[in-house]
Amino acid sequence: MSAESGQVLLLTLGITRIIEQESLDVSIHGSEDGETWGTKPLLSFPQKFYCGTYAMVLDLSGEPGVKYIRAQYKMGRWGRGTPAPLFGFYLAAEVAAVRPMATATA
Repeated sequence: MSAESGQVLLLTLGITRIIEQESLDVSIHGSEDGETWGTKPLLSFPQKFYCGTYAMVLDLSGEPGVKYIRAQYKMGRWGRGTPAPLFGFYLAAEVAAVRPMATATA
């Protein structure tokens, strides 16, 4: 996804299908050129185990060089049964409507 420098994005992770004894890790990485991606994520969702909708804000104002973002995910499975994980999920990004903070004067 191409991102305008300094934007604030609302990221929504939706897990629509999951079986027991699985985990999902989703992280967001940034790049200046769309080809070189850092090893440290800009943002990571907490590890997920259940269906649901989860939202996080990604503030790119502190990352002026980031022009592209991408999601990376890792699925895990443990316990008995089929060792292959099975998930249905999506990740949506939208520009967040941010209101300026009020400043206090003394």
